[in-house]
Amino acid sequence: MKRYNVLAAMLLTTALSYAQNKPAYHISGTFSIKGSGGYDYMTVDSASEKLYVSNGSQVNILNKNTGDSLGVIKTQKDVHGIALVHALGKGYISNGTLNKVLVFDLVTNKILKYVPTGKFADAIFYDDFSKKVITCNGMSKNMTVIDPAGDTVVATIQLSGWPETAVSDGKGNIYVNNAEKAEMDVIDATTFKITHHWPNKPGTGASGLAIDRETMRLFATCGNKRIIVMDASNGNVVTSFPIGEEADGAGFDNSLKTVYSSNGEGTLTVIKELSADKFILTGNVVTKLGARTITVDQKTHKVYLPSGLFKPASKETFRPEIIPGTFKILAVEMN
Repeated sequence: MKRYNVLAAMLLTTALSYAQNKPAYHISGTFSIKGSGGYDYMTVDSASEKLYVSNGSQVNILNKNTGDSLGVIKTQKDVHGIALVHALGKGYISNGTLNKVLVFDLVTNKILKYVPTGKFADAIFYDDFSKKVITCNGMSKNMTVIDPAGDTVVATIQLSGWPETAVSDGKGNIYVNNAEKAEMDVIDATTFKITHHWPNKPGTGASGLAIDRETMRLFATCGNKRIIVMDASNGNVVTSFPIGEEADGAGFDNSLKTVYSSNGEGTLTVIKELSADKFILTGNVVTKLGARTITVDQKTHKVYLPSGLFKPASKETFRPEIIPGTFKILAVEMN
């Protein structure tokens, strides 16, 4: 993995290169966040106008339009992702090395319960088919299935490698980006058993993942600076495109039929889906260093990216540490 001081130089070159392309997107807002520590996933809730942002040991809740603070949920440590279950009025926060999920009330933000998970609960999502909350546990190489009705663990899915993130097709299949094996693992959302292992080639490694449920296409960002488009019905790779360095997220706008790769080098790769088997790379938007994860607002079509200023790279840290007081969220939208 390249360090952010190297990526900063790349960003300058990228900005000069892309300036001539006049990408159809721009940064329309910058939201400053009070807090310290690292960051990972965000979740936008179009219905409530809220944006949930992981930051160190807390989740910051912002007005997604203005960036105003609407609340803070303080956890014991190490926040990674946020999943929402509107039908039950509850939210779920994966707490990494705490090996737990925090349950909170969507209205009051009150902490309701902690649920145990596997080791290093990272990505988390709600599967609307099985009506379960599911975590990707990196160090134990498994996934924890939680029934939100009673907030109890009902299944553990053992994998062959580190599960980076996962999505559901809403029809009974769960797709997992297996980072360690560079493959897509498919899970039956009724039995919670693995049904397929599909290689991500020409991608290596795995990070972000999104899905078009209508055309049944998966979009997986990979460690070798490529994003692959996979047929979710058979695992065939339809096409792939180059993306930027340090991509850790993928997003998809359902109505605009647009795929995004958020690249930590400071770019956002934009791909247009013309049909199930035809895609075009429309360009790269210059963002900010560290903007490696993403969430897409399906209502306003804005995308949100995290960023900040970073300390010099260190061999002791997985990623460069963010300088306290510099954490920001970028709102990006079409011109």
